[in-house]
Amino acid sequence: MRLDKFLCEMNLGTRSQVKSYVRRGQASVNGVTAVDPQMKIREGMDEVAFRGQILCYRKNVYYMLNKPAGVVSATRDNTAPTVVSLLKDCGREGLFPVGRLDKDTEGLLLLTDDGELAHRLLSPRKHVDKTYQVTVERSLETEDILRLEQGVDIGEEKPTLPARVQVLEDSVIRLTIQEGKFHQVKRMLQAVNRQVLALKRVSFGALELDQSLEPGQYRELTPEEILSLQDCGDGENSRDRRNGQDA
Repeated sequence: MRLDKFLCEMNLGTRSQVKSYVRRGQASVNGVTAVDPQMKIREGMDEVAFRGQILCYRKNVYYMLNKPAGVVSATRDNTAPTVVSLLKDCGREGLFPVGRLDKDTEGLLLLTDDGELAHRLLSPRKHVDKTYQVTVERSLETEDILRLEQGVDIGEEKPTLPARVQVLEDSVIRLTIQEGKFHQVKRMLQAVNRQVLALKRVSFGALELDQSLEPGQYRELTPEEILSLQDCGDGENSRDRRNGQDA
């Protein structure tokens, strides 16, 4: 890997910035001051330091974003800002959102460059929980909740998988699903004759939205959070173990 690319992936600046740092003698490789930003290094083997601090190479990075409304869950779009554009200061190339939230939906979105983990988390076979806080036009009746928890017809070949419903207030619920169909939450509530007024994802697998993040803000995941997602992507869901099914 080129030294300037390595330094960019360590979030030390843009490509042009890190090139300037190297030319000013602020980086070293194996104890020797580097002068060529394009010099080749062996990540994980060569000791790279920046301003005297040794850097530990990270193959992948993971960010939690509190997605605001009006932003598209994509890497690029011709008509609206994207979630990737909100992370323009992170200095890491190749980031993408794991799954999608509707343009008007807020809340937790994971962005990473780890394609393998993203594939596992999004696989229908894994049944990864996704929990949303939903504000509806009027409160749900007991029979509506039972229908959601048993699975409802949203116009697909099969009904939705059973969901979990927690009533927070008269017209505010938490809905946990394990699929990611197009506009699924809105379509599920439409199936019980409710219009969704506001929608916010508050958890994804074992990852909980950091309540200190304002809409549009983001932070890197902690090592513990990364491990919890990896465990979630690797493990079997209890539904599969109970039913003995290859879901």
